[in-house]
Amino acid sequence: MNARLKALADAGVSIWLDDLSRQRLQSGNLADLIANDSVTGVTTNPTIFAAALTGSDDYADDLAALGDVSVASAIKTLWAKDVQDACDLFSGIYAATGGYDGRVSIEVAPGLAYDTDGTIAEAQELYGLVDRENVLIKIPATVEGLPAITEVIGKGISVNVTLIFSEDRYRAVMDAYLAGLEKAAAAGIDLSKIHSVASFFISRVDTEIDKRLTNIGTPEALALKGKAAIANAQVALAAFDEVFGGERFGRLAASGANKQRPLWASTGTKDPAYPDTLYVSDLAARGVVNTMPEKTMKAFADHGEVGESMEGKGADGVQLLDAIDAVGVDLDDVFKVLEDEGVSKFIVSWDNELVTSVEKALAQRA
Repeated sequence: MNARLKALADAGVSIWLDDLSRQRLQSGNLADLIANDSVTGVTTNPTIFAAALTGSDDYADDLAALGDVSVASAIKTLWAKDVQDACDLFSGIYAATGGYDGRVSIEVAPGLAYDTDGTIAEAQELYGLVDRENVLIKIPATVEGLPAITEVIGKGISVNVTLIFSEDRYRAVMDAYLAGLEKAAAAGIDLSKIHSVASFFISRVDTEIDKRLTNIGTPEALALKGKAAIANAQVALAAFDEVFGGERFGRLAASGANKQRPLWASTGTKDPAYPDTLYVSDLAARGVVNTMPEKTMKAFADHGEVGESMEGKGADGVQLLDAIDAVGVDLDDVFKVLEDEGVSKFIVSWDNELVTSVEKALAQRA
């Protein structure tokens, strides 16, 4: 067992791998990460699955065996099979932690990000395809995604809310989750079986804000580079503590409801000037999830240190973000740009890589 990753887990951080492929499953690599690197869950997204499918021949036999199906159906079938197998691999952790960990995520098609009804329908379809209790259905935190979150949670399906960038949207996500729990309770569904995480993106915040600080160019602005993402997460954690320490959730908790845990996503550093473990070491807090690319996980395993807990630092985060606003960075615009780009990038991966590859494979089979 890697001592550095174990220390992170002992500090209360659930370590999830931000990657999944058939090769990882069949080679035993994922099982090794569970056994030796304290990995207790997996997240995936359209870009990750596109890379897995286009980067190997591991899916050729399954593609050949598919009947007369649409490209969309073929993608969902293949992806669901990988997630199903990963869910089985994590079933022991899932059982041992009462559903807290041992989770695997699969995402609705990115083209549905602004389609509430389409998102609800596909979330239910994916849940049925995977057919495992420990699956999390990923739904983006767009304005249109919020009512979908409520409806899907209300049906007793566990959700990973993705593409969260701002405190305001995060509070709307938590509200959508609580509304879903209330619907589930009214329908007589066992609340203890419903789990959720809220994926707050980290490194992309620094990338966008650093670019704007550089363009402003004043000493005050340049001194703030590399600090926004951590501050944003500190504010998010304070909002989490407030909402899930409040009366509304307290009433639901009395019926067995679980907190919607914060998940730090996009935790690989993109600026080589920053430590490669920055968004792991400085984001430690009991009860959070950190989903890491394997490169970041290996870096932490080699030389990472668990930093001071980020708990109770919400006021520090607010002060830092206020300073960034004061030097001329429009944070509302930053968060809008990041959400739009996040959806757009997943759509590009889906359309240009995933759909194209599956279309070609189905055509060759014919």
